[in-house]
Amino acid sequence: MNRQNGKAWLYLLPAIAFLGVFMVYPLVDVVVYSFEEGYNFASQTFFGTGTYNYSYVLHDPYFMQALKNTFILVIITVPVSTGFALLISLALSSIKKLKELFSTIYFLPYVTNTLAVGLVFMILFKKTAYSDGLVNLLLGAFGVSPVDFIEGPYWAKMFVLCFYTVWIVLPFKILILTSALASVNEDYYNAARIDGTSRSRMFWRITLPMISPMIFYLVITGFIGAFKAYSDAVAIFGTNLNAAGMNTIVGYVYDMLYGNSGGYPSYASAAALILFSIVLTITVINLMISKGRVSA
Repeated sequence: MNRQNGKAWLYLLPAIAFLGVFMVYPLVDVVVYSFEEGYNFASQTFFGTGTYNYSYVLHDPYFMQALKNTFILVIITVPVSTGFALLISLALSSIKKLKELFSTIYFLPYVTNTLAVGLVFMILFKKTAYSDGLVNLLLGAFGVSPVDFIEGPYWAKMFVLCFYTVWIVLPFKILILTSALASVNEDYYNAARIDGTSRSRMFWRITLPMISPMIFYLVITGFIGAFKAYSDAVAIFGTNLNAAGMNTIVGYVYDMLYGNSGGYPSYASAAALILFSIVLTITVINLMISKGRVSA
């Protein structure tokens, strides 16, 4: 190792130490906990090792409900939010006057406190003894019967959660895609206009390929973020998500550690590693699909 390489490793040492202490070690610890059966955090004891924790989690109806909720949330919110963000970004890019103002307005939800936004959504959708909520009042104007979106049927609660999640993630995606659109070289469009190319063909042949790396980035981070959803559900349905039937995998892990069913770090570790495996698998699949389809 020459002196230059030694210097580089010396500069990297603090970052490597930080990652080792706060990321690698906890991950190894979680793997160990997940195989220790009956682990007691207070006494640091367990009565055996094996795969029972995984079997318990995969047969727990609360976990299966959380898994179902999380997958529905991922499947709906990631493509919907990315599609809406692309449409809004295209509209913003075509506006010359007041473009900065509209961009700021769209970005405001991203810098607003998550729980505060959740409280607003709960007020909008919650049906009480005194009011059916603003959304139900609007639906009533079209002759639709009131629906309890917060404590009512499962589809209504899932609709609110998906709507809320899309609302929260949309500003960041708009910001990224607006920047990506601004970076596309105008010469490509000028050449296409000279050839008489239509706007739709320019979008599919120039715009979309040029911003495909950013779209792919948003899809990957969207999947990861949706799988980690927890605060979104708490903001709308409260902390007892199992009772509401709206728990997520991260919420299940938290409950196993600290919630009403808390005190089971082995089960929580097993659930966390199952979540890690799911996210890793989907990320690898996305990487394989994107090869050859994403412009460099």
